[in-house]
Amino acid sequence: MIRIAEFLPAQPAPLWRLMRQVGVSDAVVPLPTPQAGEHPWDFAPMLRMRSALHDAGFTVAVIESSPPLDRARLGIDGRDEEIAHLCAMIDHMGALGIPVLCYNFMAVLGWTRTSFTVPARGGALVSGYDHRLMERAPLTEAGVVSEDTLWQNLHYVLQRVLPVAERAGVRLAMHPDDPPRSPLRGIGRIMRSVDNFQRLIELAPSPMNGITLCQGNFGLMTDDLPGVIRHFGQQGKIFFVHMRDVRGHADAFVETFHDDGPTDLLACLRAYRAIGFDGVLRPDHVPTLAGEENGAPGYETLGRLFAVGYLTGLREAAYAS
Repeated sequence: MIRIAEFLPAQPAPLWRLMRQVGVSDAVVPLPTPQAGEHPWDFAPMLRMRSALHDAGFTVAVIESSPPLDRARLGIDGRDEEIAHLCAMIDHMGALGIPVLCYNFMAVLGWTRTSFTVPARGGALVSGYDHRLMERAPLTEAGVVSEDTLWQNLHYVLQRVLPVAERAGVRLAMHPDDPPRSPLRGIGRIMRSVDNFQRLIELAPSPMNGITLCQGNFGLMTDDLPGVIRHFGQQGKIFFVHMRDVRGHADAFVETFHDDGPTDLLACLRAYRAIGFDGVLRPDHVPTLAGEENGAPGYETLGRLFAVGYLTGLREAAYAS
């Protein structure tokens, strides 16, 4: 059965207790805060983080961050050092029994929005993207970066990292570009279509090369999300799931409440059941509700509690018969 996880801070926080109280026992975490002389991806800080979460009743199911990788993404001087740090992190994950790394190949620009204050149901705040507002945005310091360049650099990275992941038993789950459109401020985006994710899988065949099926992004790539789940699931390539929803298209969309978007989430959960997926999903990019400051757009607390409860009920329905 698919398990419901949450993205938790690496250090103890009230959210840890709240999530245990609502039944969440799988944690998705960033890299920890190191002590003096350490790097976040060193063994010792990762061990301390895992131990603290274990003592609080959690299993660390996914690490959703990585050492800096922009030099590797861009293929410039210093990329081999970045790749070496990533390999060390993967080795440590294997030693600590952390099975999945969620990473991305968004060069320079991470997930991008043009607003974090779009009004939604009852005045809740959600994020949105409107490419018309970005058309005159200047190039980044990286200049123009072609999609072909990114594919070449991704192949270079995977050739070096996947043998380490295979030895460590750590699955690499590629997250889509967000938004899934190209280019963005002159930088190509390659993880933006169903066909391109199939190309990723075939680019470097390995049992450790797979995907994070972020439903918000994949919902902008296809009109048949349950079919896409079955397509990649039958290949055994879905390693991790982000469950959220958006309304619109890749050039103009807004986030939604989990119960208020266009996607049939129950059909999606039934598709995960059909493929025998037994990994974790986590709710993602929740609305900011009344009384919250919107200091962490998409990641305030009340919307997360709503999402966990809603998805728990949907999961019960999906696995009922």
